[in-house]
Amino acid sequence: MNEIKTYLLNLQNQLCTGLEQFEPTQRFASDQWQKPPHTQGLRGQGDTRILEGGEVFERAGVGLSFVEGDALPPSATHGRTELAGAPFTAMGVSLVAHPRNPYAPTSHMNVRCLSVQTPTGNVSWFGGGFDLTPYYGFTEDAIHWHTQAKQATGAYYSKLKKWCDDYFYIKHRQEPRG
Repeated sequence: MNEIKTYLLNLQNQLCTGLEQFEPTQRFASDQWQKPPHTQGLRGQGDTRILEGGEVFERAGVGLSFVEGDALPPSATHGRTELAGAPFTAMGVSLVAHPRNPYAPTSHMNVRCLSVQTPTGNVSWFGGGFDLTPYYGFTEDAIHWHTQAKQATGAYYSKLKKWCDDYFYIKHRQEPRG
């Protein structure tokens, strides 16, 4: 888990540095936090970085968190009910960027790792996703975004796209969310 923690720390730094390259004066402010042990055995720490009032970004945030708990809640074990109640460690990075220009879409990304301690050993997996939320949709932007997403995810693209299409579908309206 230390290698993953180091990767996520570096990812947060790279994302902040990359976004700051578009801003001549504004920089990310860091708010490091510590969550004291909770009555349900939840504890953690993190670093929330916010950039506000930039020329390009009205607001951008890149959060990093490391959380541990004595019992994984059932809501976190969809499809893996045998893991409910087991001790766990979760860590991740989340990014959201809101540009000033309404023709530039808002973007969101998160990556996370969850590790559950079972009597027979650890069960770990990665999750996350990324999306683009345009205020004004343009076909060429959507094509470019999906081309880049396919390049980034390679052979997994079709499977991941289907998961996203299913997740972002509003069943009672019978329409996609975005």
